[in-house]
Amino acid sequence: MAKWHSERLSRLGSAIFSEVAEWKREARARGLELIDLGIGSPDGAPTETVLQAMERAVRNPKLYGYPTSEGSSAFRQKVADWYAHRFGVSLDPASEITALMGSQDGLAHLAMAVANPGDKALVPDPGYPIYSASLVLAGMEPYPVPLLEENGFLPDLEAIPAEVLDSAAFLLLNYPSNPVSAVADLSFFEKVLYLGFKHDLLIVHDIAYSELAFDGYRPPSILQLPDAKRTAVEFHSLSKSFNMAGCRIAFMVGNADAVGALKTLKSNIDYGVFLASQEAGIAAMDEDIRSGTGRLNAEVYQRRRDLVVDGLEAWGWSIRKPKATMFLWAPVPEGASSREFARRMALETGVVVIPGDAFGANGEGYVRIALVQEDPDLAQAVERMGRFVCGWRM
Repeated sequence: MAKWHSERLSRLGSAIFSEVAEWKREARARGLELIDLGIGSPDGAPTETVLQAMERAVRNPKLYGYPTSEGSSAFRQKVADWYAHRFGVSLDPASEITALMGSQDGLAHLAMAVANPGDKALVPDPGYPIYSASLVLAGMEPYPVPLLEENGFLPDLEAIPAEVLDSAAFLLLNYPSNPVSAVADLSFFEKVLYLGFKHDLLIVHDIAYSELAFDGYRPPSILQLPDAKRTAVEFHSLSKSFNMAGCRIAFMVGNADAVGALKTLKSNIDYGVFLASQEAGIAAMDEDIRSGTGRLNAEVYQRRRDLVVDGLEAWGWSIRKPKATMFLWAPVPEGASSREFARRMALETGVVVIPGDAFGANGEGYVRIALVQEDPDLAQAVERMGRFVCGWRM
């Protein structure tokens, strides 16, 4: 009997999320009340300003035609305004910006737009799953770059062979990082750009978590560096910064050739983001420029970070306090595997986290905890997880 699926589907790495869904079903069957700290989906809502802009746009009958795949001129201009305000970076709305149906949309399609089947790309390990999945879809070969705790979860750039850099189409980075919640400064990005210039390598930076930063830290854009647009592009999303994940609105900016290539590919795939979502995005960025509303979410996640990290420390589970993102990258007890630790936690406590090996081989030994519940639920999760870890060590 025919099986109507391609071979590449078995290489996309989604099995762990199906497995976690099964853990949830089994935990519910045991009568446990779930506290889901697995998927990093924001639990808040946009500001009233954004909601009103979306409502007006939804009621505008003129916005129900096909939008352009590159985004409206008004949306692209607002992206340019926001980048100038936030990072001091000047962008040409016509050639250096394109709208996306969420940054995952662009990350999934970029490889097909800028590289050829059989080409190499350097991707972080551990890293967000779409990075490697996009290479499968494009028929490319991944070259995993280890992110190790002893290096601050930054890649050892000098350890990458020159022949790999010469033959690779692009290097993908993500700071602040999902899942490891690490950050990088401009001196690191200077070294990255040098590799891009020297090896004719496109630098792809996913900066979706730039606004979820804590303790006064403000993550930089790689495009702040001189001549960065010669060899770099950046993905940004309104999902996390403005609680707009369901609106599917994001953008890629930077090198005009790469932006143009993605525009061309996307114009053959879809007709773009619903114009009401673009209008809401314009309102969100404009409000942030005027009054700094993008920092409101950072305050929420900083409080949650402290609640969980400090609470688990009291139970004897020490976790590094990240400077940014909505995640904690937590080491599992010595001798435990990430998968078994996460599975047992779900089945014995009802608290759901994602095992680190879901993000790459170097994720083994960790679990990712998403801070996507209200404080009372997080406090309950801390108690359950703390007791679980204590019991594990006995």
